[in-house]
Amino acid sequence: MNTNRDQFPLPEDLKVFLTVIRKNGFGSAAQELGYSPAYISKRMAILESTLSTKLLHRTTRRIALTDDGERVRVWAVKLLGELDDFISEIAEARHQPTGSLHICSSFGFGRNHVAPALCKLSQTYPKLDIRLDVFDRSVDIISEGFDLEIRVGDDLPSQHLGRKLVSNRRVLCATAHYLEKRGVPLSLDDLKHHDCLVLKERGNSFGVWNLTRAGQEETVRVSGPLSSNNGEIVLEWALSGGGILLRSMWDVKPMLEQGRLVQVLHDYSQSANVWAVYPTRLSESAKLRVCVEFLEEYFSDLSTE
Repeated sequence: MNTNRDQFPLPEDLKVFLTVIRKNGFGSAAQELGYSPAYISKRMAILESTLSTKLLHRTTRRIALTDDGERVRVWAVKLLGELDDFISEIAEARHQPTGSLHICSSFGFGRNHVAPALCKLSQTYPKLDIRLDVFDRSVDIISEGFDLEIRVGDDLPSQHLGRKLVSNRRVLCATAHYLEKRGVPLSLDDLKHHDCLVLKERGNSFGVWNLTRAGQEETVRVSGPLSSNNGEIVLEWALSGGGILLRSMWDVKPMLEQGRLVQVLHDYSQSANVWAVYPTRLSESAKLRVCVEFLEEYFSDLSTE
């Protein structure tokens, strides 16, 4: 049997070959596989061409294997069996992934939301070794060795892949005490006359709030006596009556429901969707795919929208 070493038989052709043998005919094999006899004949011709040998002797009543055909039959059974084991192992790895996952996120969202999610992920998939790092700066996930970044906001790096985990938005709010003292803003321009709690986070422009109303983006420059690069500090200042805050609904919804904060300028909001950003296609990494799909389900259950 002289084979072309640059060509390999297709698993589908080996399956057709074994079915022809088992059913003792092209017509019966075609009926079982759901193809036409002409298609079965074509696949057998391709297999014989690929292997550069004749596999079957055909008569009007029956088919018989050539010597090479018998060799191919033995190997076809073995190869298809091993291929089935391989697929089963990959499927098992998808449900029980193993290995290390290095994940990063921002300080506030990472600590308050990503960390609890990853704890549940670890409990669900105990063979994963998960590390979470949090930053207040932009991260180059490839050069810094991260498998995945969980980030808030739609300003995504173009060189990486991304998958939206859940929709989210930021809203304007303050304490009732502050609003009684300073008045309730009725327009975006009114914010220029208020103490606004400015957060300097990652690459965002300091003191500039880009907000959307009815699908149209508007920009206002704000200021105030207090600013920080930490969202939790800014939130504490707002709760103490320090001014107006632009904060994710994820964080302030319970405080709005409790009356600790009051939303203002309800028509305005800022997109703060939660994204998974990764350098490798999910189809190429079972552990990464499982992690992203888990986080997508986890965050959708907690959605405020």
